Amino acid sequence: MGMSGLDIYKLLPKTNCRECGFSTCLAFAMQLAKKAIETSKCPYLSEEAKKILESASQPPIRLITIGRDDYELKIGNETVMFRHEEKFHHPCGIGCILKDGLTLQQNIQNLERLQSIRLERVGQLLKLNLVAIKQTKDTETFVKTVEEISRRSQLGLVLMAKDISGLQEALKITADKKPLIYPLFEADEKLADLAKRYLCPVVVLASDLEGLSKRVAEFNNRGIADIVLDSGKKTLVGKLWDLTQARRLALKRHSRSLGYPFITVIDEEEPYEKVLSAAALILKYSGIILMDELRIEEALVLLTVRQNIYTDPQKPLQIEPKLYSVGKTTKTSPLLVTTNFSLTYYTVLGEVEASKVPSYILSVDTEGMSVLTAWAAEKFNAQKIAQAIQKNAISDVIDNKQVIIPGYVAMMSGELEEQLGWKVIVGPKEASGIPSFLKHISH
Repeated sequence: MGMSGLDIYKLLPKTNCRECGFSTCLAFAMQLAKKAIETSKCPYLSEEAKKILESASQPPIRLITIGRDDYELKIGNETVMFRHEEKFHHPCGIGCILKDGLTLQQNIQNLERLQSIRLERVGQLLKLNLVAIKQTKDTETFVKTVEEISRRSQLGLVLMAKDISGLQEALKITADKKPLIYPLFEADEKLADLAKRYLCPVVVLASDLEGLSKRVAEFNNRGIADIVLDSGKKTLVGKLWDLTQARRLALKRHSRSLGYPFITVIDEEEPYEKVLSAAALILKYSGIILMDELRIEEALVLLTVRQNIYTDPQKPLQIEPKLYSVGKTTKTSPLLVTTNFSLTYYTVLGEVEASKVPSYILSVDTEGMSVLTAWAAEKFNAQKIAQAIQKNAISDVIDNKQVIIPGYVAMMSGELEEQLGWKVIVGPKEASGIPSFLKHISH
């Protein structure tokens, strides 16, 4: 809620009736400001006050949903300009445009290629979200393409129709999948009627922010609330300016007409420029990125960028701190120790798997810190490692009583040997050295 407790208090009846469950109206107002309670708890709130409070409680950037069930994409509902202030909530949707000018077989092959793009990184499965079908031919060809792609698609749909008749026929086929409507024609009342009838979000286009505000007001007046914005084809600098100013106006100036997520179509042909532009717009502040062509190596870069920017900077990605078995381990398999920071653990895991030497990895609870950071914060030291070994009953798992520690914390080896009574082996500093290291000590 954008109002302070005192601002809310001024709208309350100030009777201190306690029927809301609080001793005073001021206490109730403070809880409303924290979003810990609903306005309905006050039975004497005036209708005017209810409208003001409900308006203030709306998110500054509307949450838009595209698709349904397993293929659902939510964008918007962002609350900050910079992720270190809190975090970004709904990851940018990334997709590719298929054109009806290609044969159905070509488009089906392209769809299958897009759907096969998968990347597991630090325990998360990363994949594309959307496929857009763009009309370049007649209505019949467009609708046939939409029908075939929709039937096979495991991605959310964007309908880029160049006329109202093509859009109407495509919506009859795909409405149950809640596609995003992206008109390539001058929008009018018929477009609004279709969006309302089929309950689908719609892209509003204009060449500048002032124009977007006016167009949004027109659509709102026609009963359309689920809107995605596009400020047209511009240079990267121009597009970044639009998105940044719109975000600032929505968050800082409470501009409702710009309080919607943006979509950006990347049409650069040179691969480096294309990926650079898309990455920059993921950072600031596109809700959807569509590209004419998207190769697997380009997609993996963008998926990684998106994952990084949409993680919570105050809560590092962590795994459960416990003992993990890699391969067909035995009582004599080596034991490696690392932290529970996801990136560290999965990097170590990948190298252990590459070594083909069955091993145990003990993940120590370091509150999601990497090796050197945790060591400096005294979260990864001899005492912590010894406690983790005892807690996980490692003595019952292996007989050799040996533990391998990261090379960067070799200085703790003596103290750890004293605490455990085990042999401590100093491993390589970099994870890339693990395969050769494990092969060497296993022989």
